[in-house]
Amino acid sequence: MPQITLKIDADTYRGTREGVPNLVQQLLRHGANATFLFSLGPDHTGWALKQVFRPGFFSKVSRTSVVEHYGIKTLMYGTLLPAPDIGKTCGNYMRAVRDAGFECGIHTWDHRVWQDNVRVRDAAWTQEVMQRSYARFHDIFGHTPVTHGAAGWQMNDYAFAQLDQFGIAYSSDGRAVLKEDGSLDDAAAGPHRLSVLGKPLACVQLPTTLPTLDELLGRSINGVVMDTSNVAAMLLRLTERQTRDHVFTLHAELEGQKLAPIFEQLLLGWRAQGYDLVSMGDYYQTVKDDVLPILPIAWGELPGRSGDMILQAA
Repeated sequence: MPQITLKIDADTYRGTREGVPNLVQQLLRHGANATFLFSLGPDHTGWALKQVFRPGFFSKVSRTSVVEHYGIKTLMYGTLLPAPDIGKTCGNYMRAVRDAGFECGIHTWDHRVWQDNVRVRDAAWTQEVMQRSYARFHDIFGHTPVTHGAAGWQMNDYAFAQLDQFGIAYSSDGRAVLKEDGSLDDAAAGPHRLSVLGKPLACVQLPTTLPTLDELLGRSINGVVMDTSNVAAMLLRLTERQTRDHVFTLHAELEGQKLAPIFEQLLLGWRAQGYDLVSMGDYYQTVKDDVLPILPIAWGELPGRSGDMILQAA
């Protein structure tokens, strides 16, 4: 049976407290599995305002109604309001996800700081930040993490090497290359290992292979503007052939709140198409014994998202 891995990024304090519990209940109703990846330190979402000079920022804000989805209060954290410490204040919410039977892993320490800085930082900075999130995860859950998913699909050589040092077996830190219509640009896109600092890593990468909702909403694709009435159907067209497994990234702040009805359509649609809806760990079990390609780190842009991110090399 083909699989769609559901990877849920919880970026913010509000997303962890409100969106995550909503998604847990929705997944349980559908008998779907998923992996929840948590931001474990302070929520400095307000610092995103620094991106106003970044190409594509205003376009994304206007398309995805950032204020509506994230809320005014969240957009002031770290500026007009102090940044709440997500891991310190939301541990019970995270453990409730585990207790409901879902896999939990590390997203990052501070989403904003990681996304804006990691590409150009050195080994010492990278290791210190990653050690904070690793230790906080252990404090919350009482065990070491087995999986990771990079904030904003941003990493550096030292971060990838650190995953091996932590014993992270599988991670989803990058993206497959997508065409303008959201379809895959390379039939070979999928699980692989990376060559970093002159040697192959053990950690298996499970890249996101489908566009995210915030990359689609408001865009014109094949002459049709994507909105809440048609975006689920567009995504389901990308998976209707059932020729491969996929990884879909969703966000607690979006699908866990205002965009929940769209996610409901996707869950129903993927079930009807014959997919098994699985966690990253489930998916890893099906690929861990395969001979996987070893690829270099690559960067590039994707339609609907501003700035470079980790992309799977051809």
